[in-house]
Amino acid sequence: MRVLILGIDGYLGWALALRLIRKGHEIVGVDNFYTRRAVNEVGSDSALPILSMQDRIRAIEEIFGASLEFIEGDVANYDLVRKVVERYRPDTIVHFAEQRSAPYSMIDVNHAKYTIINNLTSTLNVIYAVKEVRRDIHILKMGTLGEYGYPAFRIPEDAFIDAIIQGVRDRITVPRWAGSWYHWSKVFDSYMLLYANKLWGLTITDFHQGPVYGTRTTDIISEELFTRFDVDDVWGTVINRFCAEAVVNHPLTIYGSGLQKKGFTSLEDTITALAALIENPPEPGEFRTVHHYREIKTLNGMAELVRRAAKQVLGYEPEITHLPNPRVEPEEDLLYEPEKRVLPKLGIYRLTRVMEDEVVTMLKDLKPYTDRIKRIEALFKPRIKWRD
Repeated sequence: MRVLILGIDGYLGWALALRLIRKGHEIVGVDNFYTRRAVNEVGSDSALPILSMQDRIRAIEEIFGASLEFIEGDVANYDLVRKVVERYRPDTIVHFAEQRSAPYSMIDVNHAKYTIINNLTSTLNVIYAVKEVRRDIHILKMGTLGEYGYPAFRIPEDAFIDAIIQGVRDRITVPRWAGSWYHWSKVFDSYMLLYANKLWGLTITDFHQGPVYGTRTTDIISEELFTRFDVDDVWGTVINRFCAEAVVNHPLTIYGSGLQKKGFTSLEDTITALAALIENPPEPGEFRTVHHYREIKTLNGMAELVRRAAKQVLGYEPEITHLPNPRVEPEEDLLYEPEKRVLPKLGIYRLTRVMEDEVVTMLKDLKPYTDRIKRIEALFKPRIKWRD
């Protein structure tokens, strides 16, 4: 199978490329390295060192004896996207080429505009390239469970839901209430893809997942193959930040009450799920909504888990501190359990990486890079507020 990964240089893009290459698939990647520049813009860096793309490709050749075709370019450029799709005619396009940070999107009007314009434009470009070149290409778009917010109902794993509005029954799109400009861009992505499916019968997987954590998959067998690992207040996810804080004996910084509840998934289980969805595409012309998360945790619970692991790996227990929450989100212990049907039918339902064990691996991987983490230690505290 030939797979085109847009945003191949990123945390998930690189890890997915390694998995698919090892499974014998032909991989073509596109990236303009925007995330590297944007992380640098906010004064940060990947906690784990990552190679240039040229050296990454060389490492794949040396370690796996395989090749990867790479094109440097911006997916917001339609001519580029169309030329790549025409040249390679992939079976699947994985769309990771979007600005992925909620805090980054909330910095100011320019960062909000970039997020909305880049993310929607890139998605439209993928839609039209597929429509014009080969309509049977499977589009897999990386979404987020954050599109839905925190509704009182259990979030159905479907694009539509039956509802009664003012006494009239109708079938409507599942309600969404996003929590940042980034999350709203993903809502618009979903609606545009749904509309393209209705107009032209495009085959689409709308993949919604919670935060991803972890330094390794079974394919990352050497430091040369590391994927990026962000831990600052703008680009880092919470559990990854906790682990980096623990390594430098910085207090584990919980934003808000710590009762916020989300569905987390290890990097390994995320890549396993994505590979399964690529190898088992929807029926031609189907719009498939997929929810993926493995462990529902509160921030308080995760901080305590990292604290215990730090004692085991590092010999000390870091403190835990609560800081004012810069986000606008519920801070009480809410019911949260989005429906999951698609992946269990593909046999993807068991945990292969449990957070309690995985944080031990994360701490061990991060420990040799303590000096790198200390250089960005000041960035653990939130700098961007949703409300002034």
